[in-house]
Amino acid sequence: MTLTAQEFAFISGLVRRDAAIVLEAGKEYLVEARLLPLARQSGLPSVSEFVARAQQRPEPEVHRKIVDALTTNETSFFRDGEPFKQLVDTVLPDLLVRRATTRSIKVWSAASSSGQEPYTIAMVLHDNLPPGWSFEITGTDISTEMLTRAEAGQYTQLEVNRGLPAPLLVKHFERSGAHWQVAQGLRKHVAFRRLNLAAPFPSMGPFDIVFIRNVLIYFDVQTKRTVLQRVAGTLRPDGWLFLGSAETTIGIDDRFERVVAGRTSAYKLRTAPKTAASVSAVGKG
Repeated sequence: MTLTAQEFAFISGLVRRDAAIVLEAGKEYLVEARLLPLARQSGLPSVSEFVARAQQRPEPEVHRKIVDALTTNETSFFRDGEPFKQLVDTVLPDLLVRRATTRSIKVWSAASSSGQEPYTIAMVLHDNLPPGWSFEITGTDISTEMLTRAEAGQYTQLEVNRGLPAPLLVKHFERSGAHWQVAQGLRKHVAFRRLNLAAPFPSMGPFDIVFIRNVLIYFDVQTKRTVLQRVAGTLRPDGWLFLGSAETTIGIDDRFERVVAGRTSAYKLRTAPKTAASVSAVGKG
């Protein structure tokens, strides 16, 4: 049974209200596919009946599960590659100068899904920071199910095959039955917490680096502007921001300037003083 226009409107309104995700007409098939497992878990024969019950009985836990189900959780280790290369080639040389006194780096991985991105960042920092330096990574997501998976730090063979070089698998993971477990030496640097990017942020940061990739594309312009404003409040004045390849601050938040970094771009607050490493890379958009 297909969703009625009224049922789709209820779901799209719920997801927009709670997560600022825009579900346009034509996405009915996606909603049905994502909610079918929830309908079956509830003992209902169709998504339509599941949605009808969710409307009649507005239970917060059911609504949360609906939002979780419709949150895109596509991710992989070293996804898109170049941002992590430039973390080594461009960002770390800059921060090694700026943080020479504290010898500490704090990173936020937003919309971190099942944890591959924050653990990728942890591997990069672990293997490229000089001795005596420390680092902390905070991974956040709206989905409690994804956060549970991320905290467990266990991945299937298929998941580690997606982007994770074999030497790093051997170095930073341990066998755990049919899965691969992130080694404790790496996990101790990463903490996870629930955060809805569409709601006011809790007290957090300040961060030296923020990754908020492949999530702004699901928001309308005003929500993007609000999220970037809040992100700016968590970022150190000389910190670095990475967005997805299809995302930009240009035309949305002029507090940021684009920094050309290899074959990708990063962003810095325009008021940030520049080191020699960052001056050579800046290209204003």
